[in-house]
Amino acid sequence: MLDSRIIPMQEKLLRHPAGWLHARGATANRITLIGFAIGVAAVPAIASGQFLLGLLLIALNRLLDGLDGAVARLAGPTDQGAFLDIALDFFFYAAIPFAFVLADPVANGLAGSLLLFSFVGTGSSFLAFAVVAQRRGLSSLKMPKKGFYYLGGITEGAETIALFALICLFPGLFPVLAAGFAALAFVTTLVRWWWGWTTFGE
Repeated sequence: MLDSRIIPMQEKLLRHPAGWLHARGATANRITLIGFAIGVAAVPAIASGQFLLGLLLIALNRLLDGLDGAVARLAGPTDQGAFLDIALDFFFYAAIPFAFVLADPVANGLAGSLLLFSFVGTGSSFLAFAVVAQRRGLSSLKMPKKGFYYLGGITEGAETIALFALICLFPGLFPVLAAGFAALAFVTTLVRWWWGWTTFGE
């Protein structure tokens, strides 16, 4: 819901750092892989109860996720980079709820499972729409610079990161926050199903 407003501002802020990195030989794929490693490092941090460290690692992951796209636009985007970016992002998004389940399986197990269940719906509907849209030659008017059709919804990347920040700051509220977000994610999935059904109907 917020990505189409936030991403253009993010691109402007990261343009100069990306230019600096690009001039020194940094590649988008390398930045993607480093960012992914940092993001996954949040799992043991959160699982061991170091929630603020986990939040810092999540923030660094997102910073590098923005930088890799900015560098890719300077060097020339590739299908390989687009694939790597989205594949690792989805894994990262699933890793954080799992980390909270590891931190307290009794308190967080059910809500964490529900949240991951909802992520399957939003992720699969997002990717399924992108595949068919690509085959039909459709492009997203709101996100024309993306390497695939970027389908919106109530729960997008910005909202998911906001959830991660809240549960790291208030880990005791994880069950309530996770269940509430999962409900919104299920609504997003239903809306995307409807968009796909109507957009691709004969």
